[in-house]
Amino acid sequence: MFGFRLIRRVLSALILLALVIPLFALGKVWVAAHNPQTRKAEAIVVLGAAQFDGRPSGALLARLVEARRIYRLGFAPSIITVGGGAPGDRTTEAESAKFWLENHGVPKNRIIAIAKGRDTLVSTHAYIAEMKRQKIHSVIIVTDPYHCLRAMTMATDLGAKPSCSPVRTGANSLANSDLHYLIRETGAYLSYVTLGRRGIHLSDHLGR
Repeated sequence: MFGFRLIRRVLSALILLALVIPLFALGKVWVAAHNPQTRKAEAIVVLGAAQFDGRPSGALLARLVEARRIYRLGFAPSIITVGGGAPGDRTTEAESAKFWLENHGVPKNRIIAIAKGRDTLVSTHAYIAEMKRQKIHSVIIVTDPYHCLRAMTMATDLGAKPSCSPVRTGANSLANSDLHYLIRETGAYLSYVTLGRRGIHLSDHLGR
């Protein structure tokens, strides 16, 4: 009888954890999206999104508009665009983003395009490596609101000091995002913190 009760308690505790942990993570994603703490930094990074033969998609355009806004406000002296291309593409997310910024008032010598990464972790490794070469540590990540927490967590794990400036326009802004995006990003965040961190090594850290 005692053994049965113990098993029930253990199972109940496991079920409770299975409910509490995702809800806690969802809360963290929501708070990060609704309460961004954008701080002045040494660089702005625009995480990639789809482009169509050099023309930014709506999601990427919203990120570029936000990056240009905070650059003009003096939050950072340079912008890094990051993102590779899909098979068959004639250009990359990074290059199309750089081209747009150059044609919308950002000096060419203030933009670095890193044509690597088709997912957040690979893109983060790529721009962190560039930051290491430049011997800079602080960065403002421009991305979708519900993507902020995961993007900042990855940057922190690689030794950077990030803040996030989420998009204010477009389909992925808070005004237009739905519960599905929040739940999807919560799952991606949990997947990273439970499994993805295993691929991060001390040798990748900035200044270490």
